[in-house]
Amino acid sequence: MKKYVLELIVFICGAAVMVLELIGSRVLAPYLGTSIFVWTSLIGIILGSLSLGYYYGGRISDKYPDYKIFSLIIFLSAVCVTFIALLKFLFLTFLMGQVEDIKAGSVIAATVLFAPPSILLGMVSPYAVKLKIKDLAGSGSTVGNLYAISTVGSIAGTFLAGFWLIPQFGNTAILYGIAVVLLGTSILVYARGPLLIKAAILILIMGGMAGHLELKKALADNGVLDIDTQYSRVLIFNGSDYKTNRPVKYMQCDTNSNSAMFLDSGELVFEYTKYYDLAAHFKPDFKKSLMIGGAAYSYPKYYLKKYPNAEIDVVEIDPKLTELAKQYFDLRDNPRLRVYHQDGRIFLNKTENKYDIIFGDAFRSSHSIPYQLTTKESAQAMYGILNDGGAVLINIISAIEGDKGKFLRAEYKTFKSVFPQVYLFYVQTGEALKSQNLMLAALKSEEKPQFANDDKQLNLFLHNLWTAEITDDLPILTDEYAPVDNYIMELL
Repeated sequence: MKKYVLELIVFICGAAVMVLELIGSRVLAPYLGTSIFVWTSLIGIILGSLSLGYYYGGRISDKYPDYKIFSLIIFLSAVCVTFIALLKFLFLTFLMGQVEDIKAGSVIAATVLFAPPSILLGMVSPYAVKLKIKDLAGSGSTVGNLYAISTVGSIAGTFLAGFWLIPQFGNTAILYGIAVVLLGTSILVYARGPLLIKAAILILIMGGMAGHLELKKALADNGVLDIDTQYSRVLIFNGSDYKTNRPVKYMQCDTNSNSAMFLDSGELVFEYTKYYDLAAHFKPDFKKSLMIGGAAYSYPKYYLKKYPNAEIDVVEIDPKLTELAKQYFDLRDNPRLRVYHQDGRIFLNKTENKYDIIFGDAFRSSHSIPYQLTTKESAQAMYGILNDGGAVLINIISAIEGDKGKFLRAEYKTFKSVFPQVYLFYVQTGEALKSQNLMLAALKSEEKPQFANDDKQLNLFLHNLWTAEITDDLPILTDEYAPVDNYIMELL
């Protein structure tokens, strides 16, 4: 073997491990979400698999210190990655039909899809060490050098995946790309191996890539777009409203349909978004609002039309969603609309703007919630940028009582620790044990509001005020302790 080829190989395989791990979160997201449980399962399974790879790689290399076997190991890792790309949809769809528990589903999915290639890639470094060592005198340096290079490869793979590959290419294309690189690496190790088999695998990879591209084209031709952004996997598709059967365009980020618009009018599709109009009841003279969470900008568009004398700032962490909203959801530039592309909590911490109303729509998924927006410190930041008499209106998916209501009760208590008045409105049903959209209203005012309005629709919303006592059985959420993922697990 030529000098430094083994170093190059451990670098490539180290990079492949981390690209695979990061893309793994995107593969699982549409089916399992992006909660801490999914990440824990993915990281834990891959680390465990690498450990097995180190163990067996060392033993196999002692028994068979052969470049042909070394090449075969890398070749098999390419085969495993190819099968992830080919079978992930069928397997994950089947799994979700059989396993309801997110923790169990995450562990099973990570094990079946990502353990095999991770074990094989874990075998690469100890095998390379065995092939590289010529005598015991320099063995320590050889081991240290190769493992350092492998780690540098993992670092490079991490930045490559996070900063470039995932934002630029789809999950399936990246998986096929990893497979091609690993296949090429196996040939680099031992070019005289079973070329017919390797050629067949290359044809399979290329065929899979071509099929994937054709499928994406066919879906696009039928109005379904599948797009990966820096933050999520986004599906845009046409459907119909289940109540009226009117045509609707949906935006789905990971597991949930986050935004939608009627194709025949500018009305709001989701019932909970209509409850944001309670702003006009609690602060009738509002002039400037903030919305945390934009997605397809359904409510901001409606707001600009309904309140022609008011302004709205929208904080949306994902600039690609804003771009898609402009391209597919009729979002237009407007002097009364300002968009900030950053994390909602960072914006709250840094902004010097003042607002009459704050709309919270970052909790749209029941699979994953940005916990940093749920805490007392976040509520204090909202309080600080509200004008006197202002209101915060936050959409929460939860029950009110029982295990499925834990997140709501914790969030309700958290806001009550900051705001003089906090109220709750149910959107779908007055049953405390039912999971649904709930609108939490926190007021920066000591003056008790009326719960009646001359506007018929507002009066209907106000009629859905939750008047029963809410159980005080959970701690206030803080930046130090906010077990939000544990609470929302009860909803799944």
